[in-house]
Amino acid sequence: MLNRVFVTDCEGPISLNDNAFEAAAHFIPDGDRFFRKVSEFDDILADEIRRPGYNAGDTLKLIVPFLIAHGVTDEKLREFSERTLRLVPGADETLKLAGRLMPSYIVSTSYRHYIEALCRHLDFPLENTRHTTLSLDVEIPNEEREALVRLREDVIEGDFEDLDEIFFHLIPGMEAGKILDGVKTVGGDGKRVALMEILSELELPPESAMYVGDSITDVEPLRELNGRGLAVSFNGNRYALREAEVAVISTDSRALTPS
Repeated sequence: MLNRVFVTDCEGPISLNDNAFEAAAHFIPDGDRFFRKVSEFDDILADEIRRPGYNAGDTLKLIVPFLIAHGVTDEKLREFSERTLRLVPGADETLKLAGRLMPSYIVSTSYRHYIEALCRHLDFPLENTRHTTLSLDVEIPNEEREALVRLREDVIEGDFEDLDEIFFHLIPGMEAGKILDGVKTVGGDGKRVALMEILSELELPPESAMYVGDSITDVEPLRELNGRGLAVSFNGNRYALREAEVAVISTDSRALTPS
């Protein structure tokens, strides 16, 4: 084993899915429009306003009450994740080679349901992942369920102030909102913290790490390693490109193969 560590985001470098978006589009009426609106709200909060305590990728937290209101359970999300899983070509080979050369980890904002499906498919150790953990098997009052179903349309049609009222004033006062108190998405600074915890466990400095990301949720770990370890954007958007030292554009994950 080399005194190095390979850490990668999941959706983008390893898989072709946007699991939360796909689940919202499948289970929630007009869920594609709903998710995109919440994601735009997320980008403004994380990158423009930089709201204290808010992490890029908290979209996955904000949509949870709506998933529950539309009858999504842990079992349904697991089955959906298994059935729709799509890998970037070469991902299996890349992870296997990286794992032979050095400790290798996946750090993802994705729900545990999806990461479990990915790990089973790739025979990748679940303990070498960091992800967003929560349960959807929660009962909420019928009146709240009905209110959330109505609020879905308000989110789709609303402006920033409307979404701020819905997500930070109305929903926190609901039983459904209380579910979110213990949920921490592994995005933004959460990914940076996960990266540093991995390095601490391995007793390795940041200079030993390679981190691969592609989106706004990867900004913090990429920034942490820029100029110290190796910060890599894989088919990254403007947020990832802004922080990366190396930009890789490829349809095949083997372009990332450590050497």
